[in-house]
Amino acid sequence: MAGQIPQRFIDDLLARVDVVEVVGERVKLKKAGRNHSGLCPFHQEKSPSFTVSADKQFYHCFGCGAHGNALRFVMEYDKLRFPEAVEQLAARLGLEVPREGADDPRAQARERKRKEGVNLLELSASFFRERLKMPEGQGARGYLERRGLSPEVQQAFGIGYAPDGWETLKRHLGERGIAEAVQVEYGLLVHREDSGRTYDRFRDRVMFPIRDIRGRTIAFGGRVLGDAKPKYLNSPETPVFHKGRELYGLFEARQAESRLERLVIVEGYMDVVALAQFGIRNAVATLGTATTEEHLSRLFRLVGEVVFCFDGDRAGRQAATRALQTVLPQMIDGRQARFLFLPEGEDPDTLVRREGPGAFQDRITCASPLSEFLFEQAAEGRDLERIEERERYASQVLAAIGRLPEGVLKSLLLTELSRRTGVDQSSFEALMAKEENGAAAVPSEVPVAPAETPEVASSGRQAGGGAALGLMARALQLLVHDPGLVERLPESDDWCNQDDPDAGLCREVVRLLKAGRYRSAQVLLAHFHGMPEGERLAALARRELLIPARARATELEGLVAYFQRHRQRPSRQEEIDALLAKQGSGERLSGEERQRLMALLAEVGK
Repeated sequence: MAGQIPQRFIDDLLARVDVVEVVGERVKLKKAGRNHSGLCPFHQEKSPSFTVSADKQFYHCFGCGAHGNALRFVMEYDKLRFPEAVEQLAARLGLEVPREGADDPRAQARERKRKEGVNLLELSASFFRERLKMPEGQGARGYLERRGLSPEVQQAFGIGYAPDGWETLKRHLGERGIAEAVQVEYGLLVHREDSGRTYDRFRDRVMFPIRDIRGRTIAFGGRVLGDAKPKYLNSPETPVFHKGRELYGLFEARQAESRLERLVIVEGYMDVVALAQFGIRNAVATLGTATTEEHLSRLFRLVGEVVFCFDGDRAGRQAATRALQTVLPQMIDGRQARFLFLPEGEDPDTLVRREGPGAFQDRITCASPLSEFLFEQAAEGRDLERIEERERYASQVLAAIGRLPEGVLKSLLLTELSRRTGVDQSSFEALMAKEENGAAAVPSEVPVAPAETPEVASSGRQAGGGAALGLMARALQLLVHDPGLVERLPESDDWCNQDDPDAGLCREVVRLLKAGRYRSAQVLLAHFHGMPEGERLAALARRELLIPARARATELEGLVAYFQRHRQRPSRQEEIDALLAKQGSGERLSGEERQRLMALLAEVGK
């Protein structure tokens, strides 16, 4: 129901729900003293660092910093918006979620429309499943039997049948009070402008419901039984379905395996279902579109490894090239992407039936890593003995590396490119810096170090443009972009003890990095997520570092040296003020202090 959820209801809900039960339904927990522990569902780990406290009704991961109450967990784990998460927890207790301002007629109308759409799609899915069992579904049952799909797999994926009639579904839904306009809006009816007539979009097709992460039907895909075109037909974009965001089979994969480590992206519904029939339950398919960044963002929140599966023909190679460009910006440290090319003329459905699930799993395991595919693709069709061809090869690889986020993978690929081409790595780094800056790169023989005065050292030019950064902010920016630089810092963090608004945050970041748990910028940012400090770090992370990677340590060491000098040597006026204050309090100055005061006053008088 539309309207704001009262805070008192949320407080009461959290007081009544048990976070251990909520988390335990999704994560395997073990009792550990007064708490429970398990493997963190928000990042990949081998030993448990995830703790759930029944006393505090709170969870916390010491590895990635994820933390919160039962409501926050449901939002993060199930990828739900706040109102949906509240509704899910309330449903556990059989509670109706109250809404303030729910008497607004417009809000009530919007809510009725939303519920009507959800009910419409679920009613349709149920209708298709029932029709599969009826005499009219005999042809569809025969097709599914020939494809080797067991009743269990059909049930798990909710497969049904759309009868061969122009208005069969339309009449069924109309009898239940669903208006034609709503059926058109949610993609079940087609409206002809010339005649004004509406008719069923899906006719005489095997129906595959497309479900969201919660298992709610949001769209359909239909596979024709005969030779009609198109062979596969998807729902159009609707208020609840966006093909660039959703993936077929993702809900079913999570139902089959609560802790997924790898997901395989294939091309069609039958590929997903056929692999599931052979016990490979971690496949998903895009819905008539290439893999998008939104697809990958969603998958990488769930798993650490994604395998792209393509046909081995030219079209498959072209699709793989597009996928490579899409996945590059997503490759933060800790993530893996692989590329699997099937024998020409085969798809996952035919291949798994021919060679069995074990052989197909071996193909997945041995799929080409991103790095290998990147170099192989750039070299294809080029004679690398020729200098001009080698230049184009290096430029193509370098452009791809430039799309990667800062991290170990980026550094390793630059090293490998240097090895394969014989060009010094620093030259590639300078070229990349030049591309990013749009100007001449920083000369390798001139290391970037801070100037003696803050006015010069805090120039916004080196920080990637925009407002100028202070010295402490610059040090913090270096650490956010390259957490490994913490190894170059002194044991003590007293250099952070400055009268600077970023000093406290810098000390906290240094402490976390030295603890050895936060060697990825993304994980570091996640620790401060939702806090003002997190917004500050995210802003610094977005500002580019327009200096070569090799110069960063030199700059940071120079900054620390500057801080130490100015911490140990107060300004002339500060010394004068301190000595005069001591003398004015009636306390005697030592002989050395009197001489120092006279010397300072003499310098001021010059």
